[in-house]
Amino acid sequence: MSELQTALLAIGLGVVIAVYAFGWWKQRQYSRKFGAAFSQQHDDALYQEKTAQPEQTAESASFIPEEPVLVNQDALVERAEEAEAEQPVIDIVTTLSEPCALLDARSDFIIELHLAEPASAAVLDGLWQRKFDFRKPVQVCGLTLAAPQWERVIAESQPLYSRFRIALQLVDRSGVITVAKLGDFRDLVQGIAQAIEADATVPDIQETHRAALALDAFCAEVDQMVGVNLRAQGERQMSGGKVAQAAVLHGMRLESDGAFHLFDSQGHSLMTLINQDSKPFQHHTLEQSVTAGITLLLDVPRVEDPAANFDLLVKTAHQLAGELQLSLVDDNKLPLTDAGLARIRAQLVEVEAKMRENDLIPGSAQARRLFA
Repeated sequence: MSELQTALLAIGLGVVIAVYAFGWWKQRQYSRKFGAAFSQQHDDALYQEKTAQPEQTAESASFIPEEPVLVNQDALVERAEEAEAEQPVIDIVTTLSEPCALLDARSDFIIELHLAEPASAAVLDGLWQRKFDFRKPVQVCGLTLAAPQWERVIAESQPLYSRFRIALQLVDRSGVITVAKLGDFRDLVQGIAQAIEADATVPDIQETHRAALALDAFCAEVDQMVGVNLRAQGERQMSGGKVAQAAVLHGMRLESDGAFHLFDSQGHSLMTLINQDSKPFQHHTLEQSVTAGITLLLDVPRVEDPAANFDLLVKTAHQLAGELQLSLVDDNKLPLTDAGLARIRAQLVEVEAKMRENDLIPGSAQARRLFA
């Protein structure tokens, strides 16, 4: 074998290994994101009714059409074109100012710097280098000179600012910030303040951490994800291509996380459709893949009006069941009844009420950042 053949063989082997490694990595990401929704250890009623028995009524019967519904290819293309045309238009001004409006002492550790002389973002060079060291989002806002207002600041920002608010988020779905990380963040920002001769207003770390623990406990209480399962009867499997066609006809779009998403006019996900086999849907394997079932998910704190969106999810589930010849079941593969759905909806109303009582509106920008 010549050296050229050996080199080509080595290159080919490397490409194959890289492709397999990338596929493994994407599936691992998908499993980490959606796998918790199917955990049998979760005993929350919003996920499953483990002790409930199916009610022997007409309402508990599986919804299976007498004849399969054919998915019209022309309608599929037309709906895809409509979805492309309906992409939300992003307001750049709002994008710049909204993060600063969301900063709150309850959710963020905010250090304010009062500059002796107006300066650009370049004076915070030490912060930009370590921005990702704290395992929580860091946000910088600056008070502009030209038209005094707070705007989001990035390393490349050129305007001059008289004050900076440098904020470390305290809570998200990965948990609460640690006291040690708060101390590291404080020391970093205070060091920058001394270097540029700025006055710094720094909150008390212990008080901040106690408040963060309380917020984290509340978020854990209301952090619910509702799933409605649709499964084929017996051993029947359906192709990923059929699932994709039906999902697109209902306005959903396949995203890089391996799930189909239905988006609102602002570009926020209202519900997701995922594979029950814990394998992500992928554009290049849809026609070859098969599955025994799918699940529609509602991420309760991240959607406006959870009860109304749950109604939309249930309606979509029934329509998909008819189109794909599936049955609505709970996590124990028992028929999902109208009574069971009504109980879940009532719980969602309670969750929304709790959130509003604590000045946290479901689906708001603040809720989306805390439940990220």
